[in-house]
Amino acid sequence: MAQKKQKALRDTLDNALDVSYYLNNLHGVLPVISPITEPAVGYGAAVAGLYFIPKKDTARKGFKMPDIAGVAGGLTENKTWFAGGGYIGFWNKDRIRYRGMAGYGEINMKYYGKGGGILDEHPIDFTINSFFFLQQALFRIGKTRFLLGGKYQLGLAKVTLFKDAEWDFINPREKELTNSGLGIIAEYESLNNIFSPSKGLRVNFTYDQFLEFIGSDLQFGRLSMFGLYYHPITSFWTAGFRMETRMAIGDPPFYMMPFVYLRGVPAMRYQGELTALVETEQEFSLTKRWSVVGFGGYGHAYASLDDLSKYAPAWNAGGGFRYLLARLFGLKMGLDVARGPEQWAVYVVFGSSWMK
Repeated sequence: MAQKKQKALRDTLDNALDVSYYLNNLHGVLPVISPITEPAVGYGAAVAGLYFIPKKDTARKGFKMPDIAGVAGGLTENKTWFAGGGYIGFWNKDRIRYRGMAGYGEINMKYYGKGGGILDEHPIDFTINSFFFLQQALFRIGKTRFLLGGKYQLGLAKVTLFKDAEWDFINPREKELTNSGLGIIAEYESLNNIFSPSKGLRVNFTYDQFLEFIGSDLQFGRLSMFGLYYHPITSFWTAGFRMETRMAIGDPPFYMMPFVYLRGVPAMRYQGELTALVETEQEFSLTKRWSVVGFGGYGHAYASLDDLSKYAPAWNAGGGFRYLLARLFGLKMGLDVARGPEQWAVYVVFGSSWMK
């Protein structure tokens, strides 16, 4: 039994540690124990279990992307905690891509406002207790790489501030809200792998509208667009590029305003009605299993759509390494060290650092 288990965790090609057979043939659960190093919530740990569900005709017609079910939970030093689960499905020969998740958390963070002012130097400490629910499906257009679909999302949020006087900076109506919205999604995707791609393009446009007639306390919208491009320069060098922009429409609650998301930059540190960023990641293979990466990015958070001359800049730079953990899936794991405008941060990477 021990010998079979050992073989299940070894690749038949190079006898290296590899969980492909364990996940795809033995229906194994991949346990993931990861430190949390997000600067916005402090150090902590997360535990997850991912169950890979292979397609029934995999052996007869070649490898097909399995469905993935998972549960996760985490706790950090500032008493932030969360728990939840989800399912990602690739159905009907990848003509339908489904995503569903639900979770609850108590998140302790800082609110810096929308750039400048007293909050930039003296942020507000707040706690948000939130339940989140998502149902999303994308449908392939014929045999093309274009997908269209939609989603429904529900958030039940209760905000507590450490000092009552600080409600002067936040609308009191945002103390307790139901945010219920519908979204439309258009996507083009030609990546050679969904976990750790090394070639191809993914472009996504999403518009979310939160509506009172489906239970939302507020009516507002969010528009987002991102693009990811990977290009193999040589047999050992892969260049990756990312661009992303998000825009608030109407008056969303402060915790749903767009923010610049870069490694090394705390979540919600640079918020505004409009955000835009670019980032590059260069990966260099040392062996068939091991590689090193270097990355850097730059972004802006614009406080108001009415005056784009006022913005808060943010940047990041760093590096790390990757190990090909599941060759059949193209799944890599690794570690990144990043520096932002104010501090350092460490990230455990599962798949791509740009996975969405």
